[in-house]
Parts: sequence; C-alpha cells; structure tokens
Amino acid sequence: MARQRIKKKPMGEINVVPYIDVMLVMLVIFMITAPLLNQGVDVELPQADAEPMDEQQQEPLVLSVDAEGRYFLNVGGDPEAAIDAEALVLRAAAVLRQRPKTPVLVRGDAHVDYGRVVAAMALLQQAGAPKVGLVTEPEGN
Repeated sequence: MARQRIKKKPMGEINVVPYIDVMLVMLVIFMITAPLLNQGVDVELPQADAEPMDEQQQEPLVLSVDAEGRYFLNVGGDPEAAIDAEALVLRAAAVLRQRPKTPVLVRGDAHVDYGRVVAAMALLQQAGAPKVGLVTEPEGN
C-alpha cells in the first residue's frame, strides 16, 4: 500500500482573535482602574478666577500642603507620605539641579493656615526655585 504525500501549503493568514480578546480584557481593566488613579494628596484647593497655565514640556515639581499643614512632594519616595522641611529642601534642590527649568507649584489646602503655605514657598526658594506658582480651582467648581 503506497502512501501518498500531501503537501501542505504555508498559511499566509494570522489568527487575530486571541489578540482581540487580550485587547478587550486590557481595555476593561484600564476603564475600571483609570478613575481610581489619583495624583497626589487629597487637597481642597481654594477657588480663584485665574488664567490656566500653558502646557509644560516637563512635569512640574508640586508641593502639596494639606489641611493639617503637612508637606507632600510629588518626586522621590512615596508622593503620599508626608515629609519634613529638611527633606523637602533636599529633594527639591536635587530636582532643580538636574532640571533647572522645572516649573515649581504649591497646592495649598483652602483650610490651611496661610503662614504654612508661605513657609513652604520660602523652603522651595531656599532649594533654588526662582519662581513658585500657586495652584487653585476655577471658581464655581
């Protein structure tokens, strides 16, 4: 009994169904987790009628001052962990040495003592920040 050899032609198509399944699962995961991502510390910003800043090329250095007057910096270590004044100056100075054109912003809670926000701005200037901006919420929000 002679066996006949059957030549298989190479398949020129790619089955994309598994890739679509993976993409849809990832889409669902991102849709669920995106609202949960919150940048920085929960701070109730004061409202003011001011012009929004231009889009920045670099990520700004943001110092948050919460209602209890604690400092939080968005760079180095855990951005949700409070830091003292000395650590604030050291971290901010390190960032400003590496990237001198980095915009520096302060997010002060509306209920924090004004003196605490001014002290934070003085610490940032001590670290080498030439200008410090304040972050507010638009009126009516």
